[in-house]
Amino acid sequence: MVDLVVKTLVNAVGVWAAIQIVPHIEFDWGDDWTKLVGVALILALVNSYLKPIAKVLSFPVNLVSLGLFTFVINAMLLLLVALISDQFSLGFTIGGFPPEFGPDAFIGALLGSVVISIVSTVLGLLNTGRKVVV
Repeated sequence: MVDLVVKTLVNAVGVWAAIQIVPHIEFDWGDDWTKLVGVALILALVNSYLKPIAKVLSFPVNLVSLGLFTFVINAMLLLLVALISDQFSLGFTIGGFPPEFGPDAFIGALLGSVVISIVSTVLGLLNTGRKVVV
């Protein structure tokens, strides 16, 4: 349970950074931080449960592309987060998706997933709590 809370907070910072940096990502939150936490929670759940399945299923393609297909997987999962958050009326869109999928949506998701990954990695390196030292 604590891990999900930490992942959600880290994702909230990553999503906020992606909103600030990537011009294709739009988020109409109106200073309501609960919407940002909602999107971050959806992202944490998608990354925890669907990303491992997607990585296993795409292993041959990922092997041939020397790992570059992981960027495509991350972008598609971020688009899935936008689709799910649209069902909850959170106001998170990427390049007009949803409802329209186009090049702007994919490029925005690709750049957004890179920003979120960088922020998550940096914050993960800073998070030294709960690690068992033997």
